[in-house]
Amino acid sequence: MESVPLVRKRMAVMAVLAAAAGSVLCTAAPAEARPVSVPGLGVFEVPDHIPLPAGVPGITTPEPAPQFTPAPGDLAIQAARSKLGAPYVSGGTGPSTFDCSGLVKWAYQQAGVDVPRTSWSQLSAGTPVPLDQLHVGDVISYSGGGHSALYAGDGQVIHAATSIVEISPMSYSPVVGARRY
Repeated sequence: MESVPLVRKRMAVMAVLAAAAGSVLCTAAPAEARPVSVPGLGVFEVPDHIPLPAGVPGITTPEPAPQFTPAPGDLAIQAARSKLGAPYVSGGTGPSTFDCSGLVKWAYQQAGVDVPRTSWSQLSAGTPVPLDQLHVGDVISYSGGGHSALYAGDGQVIHAATSIVEISPMSYSPVVGARRY
């Protein structure tokens, strides 16, 4: 006569194998699967829509991997990059024409962050950042606060210059400050 733990283990294995076989025979659409470890037999991919028996000793499913959430600055830069070449228009706030602060505001809106509308307000809001500690997406201010750009990394900024949205070296003009949102 078999022991109770061995019977439970065999029942669990049979349930997992039956579930896997059922999913192969009854495939209506592709499904996501999760790995299930059965001691002594290995790891099996079981479709998410198939419930596993509860409380069976030895059967484990790994914790889901943590999801990476990009920082708002990364999302703002992605949005700004999508507008490279868009025309500069004084007072433009997107989505097809921009002035410098309008581009910054619009890009951060795409990241779910409310940033002030004017370049002077952008310089006085947010958290001040030393230039040697810049992160992608930080707002760089020029011309006494009269021009805004987004730090793109590697010493570059994305900004609505005099004619189009473009990438320029951060050093194209003296920087007066940087802010993080």
